[in-house]
Amino acid sequence: MILEIVSPEATLLKTDVDLISVPGINGEFQMLNNHAPIVSLLVKGLIKFKGENVNIDEQYESKFLNNKGEYTLPIKSGTIEMKENKVIILTD
Repeated sequence: MILEIVSPEATLLKTDVDLISVPGINGEFQMLNNHAPIVSLLVKGLIKFKGENVNIDEQYESKFLNNKGEYTLPIKSGTIEMKENKVIILTD
């Protein structure tokens, strides 16, 4: 599935991933390929994702932590939409 993370400054990430975990308002939840459509608010926490072919633009690599193939990005809040195997996260 495609993961796109957009901040007020720029599009931080647009890459293919296998799994995404986000801090929803009712707790952390995960999405895999072909997950049902969803829209949710996000709270302070970590966006976590894994994938075989994750590609992060050099200028934004410092924002992401990589721990044995699991990437994380700390956020303060945001929104997420999953539709047609594409996830768009708007965050600050």
